[in-house]
Amino acid sequence: MNLTNLIRIALKALSNNKMRGFLTMLGIIIGVASVITMLAIGEGSKGSIQSSISEMGSNLIMIQPGGDDERRGPGGVSRSAASMETLKMADYESLLNESKYLAAVTPSVNSSGQLIYGANNTSSTVYGVSPDYLTINSRAVDDGMMFSEQEISSAAKVCIIGTTVAEKLFTNGEDPVGKVVRFNKIPFQIIGVLKSKGYNSMGMDQDDLVLAPFTTIQKRVLAITHLQGMNASAIDESYTQQAIAEITEILRRNHKLKASDSDDFEIMSMDEILSTMDSVMSMLTLLLGSVAGISLIVGGIGIMNIMYVSVTERTKEIGLRMSIGAKGRDILAQFLIEAIMISITGGIIGVIIGAILAYLAGMLVGFSATIQPWTVGLAFSVCTFTGVFFGWYPAKKAAQLDPIEAIRYE
Repeated sequence: MNLTNLIRIALKALSNNKMRGFLTMLGIIIGVASVITMLAIGEGSKGSIQSSISEMGSNLIMIQPGGDDERRGPGGVSRSAASMETLKMADYESLLNESKYLAAVTPSVNSSGQLIYGANNTSSTVYGVSPDYLTINSRAVDDGMMFSEQEISSAAKVCIIGTTVAEKLFTNGEDPVGKVVRFNKIPFQIIGVLKSKGYNSMGMDQDDLVLAPFTTIQKRVLAITHLQGMNASAIDESYTQQAIAEITEILRRNHKLKASDSDDFEIMSMDEILSTMDSVMSMLTLLLGSVAGISLIVGGIGIMNIMYVSVTERTKEIGLRMSIGAKGRDILAQFLIEAIMISITGGIIGVIIGAILAYLAGMLVGFSATIQPWTVGLAFSVCTFTGVFFGWYPAKKAAQLDPIEAIRYE
């Protein structure tokens, strides 16, 4: 019996039991749709987070105080980077004057609190930085100007505000530039408003911030002399590792660390963060796909169950076919083709539904869910395997029936 006839017989058998065939497919449809949707959301979220991190600059380098030894406080209790004092102004000045691979570097100190203007107030964070902050973080002043080195030297009480802060404090639409706001009872004159960047892909408002000279925040707000961190950018992405090595060398020399001493600072680059996030999100995507894949197994069991029922119902038909010359392999192929057709048809419908659900889910969570070609290929491969694996045993049982006993079957 040729393949065309076997396919025609399989289609006729399925058309005679449309509802049962559809209900059998339902498990496969749900399984494939779930896998496609989960993998698309996983890939989309991974791409979104990578894009958000990349927006910060692929050559961005972050320097935090405290190595592993400093982060473990008394009794093994972890300490925050802000509570450690291993980075000093001398470190910033050394990096600024001696580094060959850094395009820009800025100190970083910050404090959170209430900003007040008239009867309006809002909670925000004031970041103490240098003018290089704009270059490093790809920001620009939209209205007004950035504070100068002279204002940094004098610890002037001036600031640049983000558009979110401006909207919350100046509700009547007045120009914020030149106005005085209070932060923790300290007056700051607004000399500029940052160009808006909106929300990033992780839902963080990039305009809810205030920038001020780092010396002002150190002396007038925090009353400290150390730095809570430093941010820098390499002259080019390809020089990031050389820049990290150079920073390490300068800081170890400044801190008078011996060769046997561990670093009392931590350096992170965007490459490392991207690599870590990629590994984490790939694992999460795999986990989501695996959980959704369980429904494919359930769908496969449904196929096996229905094929068993089909073999039992059509025992006499099988006997008649075998009595007029059909071989065991023909009967095996017939039922196997039926199982595979159920599985693949369910897979096609599942891919379509999965694509629709992925699109809707992407709209709901605010990023584009990405359907990779390999996920569709994987879905069809799994469908085919499911049809063969779960349809094999019932088909084998049908092929092994004795023709005489099958014809007599009631």
